[in-house]
Amino acid sequence: MVDYHAANNQSSAGGAQTYMGQEDAWDRDLLLDPAWEKQQRKTFTAWCNSHLRKAGTQIENIEEDFRDGLKLMLLLEVISGERLPKPERGKMRVHKINNVNKALDFIASKGVKLVSIGAEEIVDGNAKMTLGMIWTIILRFAIQDISVEETSAKEGLLLWCQRKTAPYKNVNVQNFHISWKDGLAFNALIHRHRPDLIDYDSLRKDDPVTNLNNAFEVAEKYLDIPKMLDAEDIVGTLRPDEKAIMTYVSCFYHAFSGAQKAETAANRICKVLAVNQENEQMMEDYEKLASDLLEWIRRTIPWLENRTQEKTVNDMQAKQEDFRDYRCVHKPPKVQEKCQLEISFNTLQTKLRLSNRPAFMPSEGRMMGDINGAWHTLEGAEKGYEEWILSEIRRLERLEHLAEKFHQKAAIHECWTDGKEAMLTQKDYATSTLSEVKALLRKHEAFESDLAAHQDRVEQIAAIAQELNELDYYDSASVNARCQKICDQWDVLGALTHSRKESLERTEKQLETIDELYLEYAKRAAPFNNWMEGAMEDLQDMFIVHNIEEIQGLITAHEQFKSTLPEANKEREAIQSIQAQVQKIAQSNGIKLSGGNPYTSITPESIDTKWEKAMAMVPLRDTALQDELNKQNSNDSLRAKFATQANAVGAYIQEKMEEVGRISIEMNGTLEDQLTHLKEYQKTIMSYMPEINKLEGFHQHIQEALIFDNQYTSYSMEHLRVGWEQLLTTIARTINEVENQILTRDAKGISQEQLYEYRASFNHFDKDHSGALMAEEFKACLISLGYDVESDKQGDGEFTRIMGIVDPNGTGAVTFQAFIDFMSTETTDTDTADQVIASFKILAADKNYITADELRRELPPDQAEYCIARMAPYTGPDTIPGALDYMSFSTALYGESDL
Repeated sequence: MVDYHAANNQSSAGGAQTYMGQEDAWDRDLLLDPAWEKQQRKTFTAWCNSHLRKAGTQIENIEEDFRDGLKLMLLLEVISGERLPKPERGKMRVHKINNVNKALDFIASKGVKLVSIGAEEIVDGNAKMTLGMIWTIILRFAIQDISVEETSAKEGLLLWCQRKTAPYKNVNVQNFHISWKDGLAFNALIHRHRPDLIDYDSLRKDDPVTNLNNAFEVAEKYLDIPKMLDAEDIVGTLRPDEKAIMTYVSCFYHAFSGAQKAETAANRICKVLAVNQENEQMMEDYEKLASDLLEWIRRTIPWLENRTQEKTVNDMQAKQEDFRDYRCVHKPPKVQEKCQLEISFNTLQTKLRLSNRPAFMPSEGRMMGDINGAWHTLEGAEKGYEEWILSEIRRLERLEHLAEKFHQKAAIHECWTDGKEAMLTQKDYATSTLSEVKALLRKHEAFESDLAAHQDRVEQIAAIAQELNELDYYDSASVNARCQKICDQWDVLGALTHSRKESLERTEKQLETIDELYLEYAKRAAPFNNWMEGAMEDLQDMFIVHNIEEIQGLITAHEQFKSTLPEANKEREAIQSIQAQVQKIAQSNGIKLSGGNPYTSITPESIDTKWEKAMAMVPLRDTALQDELNKQNSNDSLRAKFATQANAVGAYIQEKMEEVGRISIEMNGTLEDQLTHLKEYQKTIMSYMPEINKLEGFHQHIQEALIFDNQYTSYSMEHLRVGWEQLLTTIARTINEVENQILTRDAKGISQEQLYEYRASFNHFDKDHSGALMAEEFKACLISLGYDVESDKQGDGEFTRIMGIVDPNGTGAVTFQAFIDFMSTETTDTDTADQVIASFKILAADKNYITADELRRELPPDQAEYCIARMAPYTGPDTIPGALDYMSFSTALYGESDL
């Protein structure tokens, strides 16, 4: 399409005033005419899209698509060649109004008076105001600078049309509405400049639709002028819309009115092409490396985010081993690739800047910011995965312990309840003697005591089952079924106990004698028996500890338990003495005892057996606790080893980070000396890698021992890994900065003394040693170098211009590289697109095109083929087969904004 940049940059105050006269004459009420509004909508939409397509976008509905201001700002940037303030990406109304205001302010800055056009109307989708605004933009950027014999824009465009169509019959251009209805004026303009495209003599004045469609289709196909009007709309309207016709005709004016000038030599082309080839190869290498790294990250993150739970500790430890292999084997090469990618990107941008090329914009999603963001996501996923693995191991250990405890208690309870229902349902009291019934009642009271003592165990079983459910134990179904069976049976036992007691109490009045000794034995034996069973449970109970304090607490509790054994033995002997007394009384009174104790099933033999079994468990418990104490002492030693190495590595990394910071500021000697010193310093740092690996070994032992805390150091392995990677990246980045300075010096011809002066001035004003100058520090630095940027009106404008060069993103800070680029630009010359075009024109013998044979004759073979492969066919007048367009090729080398 047509480029308006050159014309816009040459606008004058007089032109602006002429434009204002046209603007004041615009009658907004005409927009209420539906036919005119339809024509303006189509024309203005096509005109906007002819420019927006350069930015890879377009609009469909002119009053809707400009409401948020984003495409409006983009349109102004494309047609003006200037950068507008950064738009706001929010979706709220205030964000849209702010964006539209930025666009309107930019229009006003070009000397345009916006009459009754406000941001609110544009945001509200006011068609009348939106079309008025677009017409204002068209006048300013497409029509204002058209001038023929010092006439105004509109008059100049009309005069140009009259002169170009004067020789043609049936064409009399007097205005921008009626004169164009029959389509002959459009065809005459095309035929005047490109007679090969139009057979003018075959056109008929009485067939306006055919004439208009012919001109519109030829312009769109061969002149790259989009179709902005419908022939039927023009013919069917009494008076076509003047603004739509002017907009369309201005595109023909710009398409035919310019010719490029040129004036240099072929050696400059060789230089430009060589640089471009090298830069393209670097771009391809960057794209491939970035794609490979991002693909690796994309494949790795889902694996790190997988939270599929395992059933056992061993399965989770296998996952932990896989993760350790990833951290030590697979990730380190990718860290190096990321560092190399950043270095390649910075070097490429420096070369492009030095050769006056547009900055390299990687493919979407492959910017360094995208790569850093993906890397940050990867590291976050790593941290979360490692924490999840450790948490799962703890959870599964807890679950296995609880499940074992549940089944142990359940088995004891089930053993105790075995036969209790049959005992409670028998009706033995119906045929018993009075003394036997009394005995049965006492026995039942002892059973109730025993039943109450077992209530705690049932509650413990239920509580453990509940905890297993809450912790998502994989075999919760069988646990729940067993727990439910125990609870249901317990309820049945309670009901049967109550029923049997009532039956026995009905015969209580018949009971006259009580065997006190049996009863006392039963009452004392039952709790003692429960105590022994509880003690055996505790002695067999599993334990999990994580430090010395916890195991010492268990040992202390065990010692306290052992201290109660003498008293318990006294109780056992007292219980046994009751049974002995029974036997003595029976013998002395000649009583024949039938069966055992009627009040309890606990025999002296069972008490002695359980006592002996409990006493045998005590030393086993002593041994288990001592083994765990030894294990915790060993773990503490591992903590100390890791802490000693971690503290040393942490101090080393901190020291080297500070040294790198000082080196990047001081930079003594020549740049080559500094580069050599930095690379030697890098080797020194890399020689410390065995210490890092040693620390990784200690960390592996720590994890294998399931140690989760370390009171001897504040450093974690993750923290030190990040610090080590940051140290390697910082020194590599510092080396890259010096290499870029060497490139700048060699490319711009800056002497070593100038670099010293620049560095000394920069460091002098960098008070906080941050490596960047704030605005006021940078102004003081420029003044010290002889720049007139004092605080007067002119000085502020000059300083603002310089800040726009060295800080295009408006961060408020100036890096040393940006400072050197500015100083070198101020003192050296660079190639331009105009110079390259002039060189090609010399090789082409002053023609507007060049042939492949001429390129092969004048240029080295590889660069000649490079040009032939990239030049588009020439489509201008007087072309020949095989002609190539060297103008658009030269423009593409430097970016369109340089024209």
